[in-house]
Amino acid sequence: MPDSAPTPSHRNDTPTGEHWPAPTAGAPVRARVRLPGSKSVTNRALVIAALSEAPCLVRRPLVSRDSELMVGALRALGVTVTEVPSDSPDAPDLSIAPAPLTGPASVDVGNAGTVMRFVPPLAALASGDVRFDGDPRARERPVGELLGALRALGADIDDGGRGAFPFTLHGTGAVRGGEVILDASGSSQFVSALLLGGARFTEGVHVRHQGPPVPSQPHLDMTVEMLRAAGATVTTGQNSWKVEPGPLRATEITVEPDLSNAAPFLAAALVSKGEITVEGWPEHTTQAGDALRGLFTRMGGEVSRTDGTDLTLRGTGAIHGITADLRDVGELTPTIAAVAALADSPSRLTGIAHLRRHETDRIAALATEINRLGGDAVELPDGLVIRPRPLHGGVFHSYDDHRMATSGAVIGLAVPGVEVENIATTRKTMPDFPGLWSEVLS
Repeated sequence: MPDSAPTPSHRNDTPTGEHWPAPTAGAPVRARVRLPGSKSVTNRALVIAALSEAPCLVRRPLVSRDSELMVGALRALGVTVTEVPSDSPDAPDLSIAPAPLTGPASVDVGNAGTVMRFVPPLAALASGDVRFDGDPRARERPVGELLGALRALGADIDDGGRGAFPFTLHGTGAVRGGEVILDASGSSQFVSALLLGGARFTEGVHVRHQGPPVPSQPHLDMTVEMLRAAGATVTTGQNSWKVEPGPLRATEITVEPDLSNAAPFLAAALVSKGEITVEGWPEHTTQAGDALRGLFTRMGGEVSRTDGTDLTLRGTGAIHGITADLRDVGELTPTIAAVAALADSPSRLTGIAHLRRHETDRIAALATEINRLGGDAVELPDGLVIRPRPLHGGVFHSYDDHRMATSGAVIGLAVPGVEVENIATTRKTMPDFPGLWSEVLS
């Protein structure tokens, strides 16, 4: 198949950017990795800090496009965000000084799901008009359920009836809140967004989900745990989440390493018969990436812990296919699919229909790019079947999706001649993936 622009059966922007020759592992990869902070924790921490009654220090935050978009959104609403020296070589800490949220303002959400979902409830609490827009792909990503829920809770939103970006939220300085029913099967972020703002709503918020199962349960657990740590009263039930009205009192939030971004590095150990140690892997975490321990063990790796803080994965030489429902950990799918394409038996990955409306349609994109390199990947309505075949070099398109780009890098470890298009898109959640990847392989 020629290395022309991809034509998968899904919507995406035309791939852009230079081709990055993915390094091939000529020997077992052995390294220690210190990962940047979690995007999911960082952006939740920034929202909670902005709504807190007192100044809050966010320690070891991620510095990436998504986190910069969140900082920009908060500053646009009148929140003071200041960089301060830290004990981390990766990034400065961030001091958040809460202030009355104000407009008029313009918020660029880029293509960051947390920004496009978490910031509108804050804007509803602001005084003045707040206009939202983002990258072209942002206009295709689901947000209508959230806007409908905010209207039901008392917000005034002008979206021209599209339920999509761009839109203007006419903030009145307060949101009534109360009970709302929505379908969050498209994204758990709809629920998290309402919960994060709910403590500041006059009546709090009681969110009820009605529809197919909500994906990404660990992210909902993360939101609930972080709100409780900030002093919110949160109760949960079956498809039900309630936040009582009241003050948030966060003074310091430390961001964990991004465990989902550990996926390609741990995969490097599995694929190359090597050994990778990730520093600072938390003993208790709500991050979806923690599931990598079990998934990669099933695929042939051996996992161990050192000193209760570091996690090591050793490749045994075997790479097995896997049958897995990834509904709760869908963001790991691109890396799991890349490893599956190099396995010794077929894989079936399901429960991930919601990935069709992420940064790109990840199901279609993965099938297209694996097949482009000679593989055999078949789309399911909610997933993929991957039957391993000998792969060859070629261009692996990223579709401006950071996790597609890193999955191409994983395949390139074992397949000479793979070139990843627009590797720079990894900056969405990692400051310098190519640099860290080269360091690990050196």
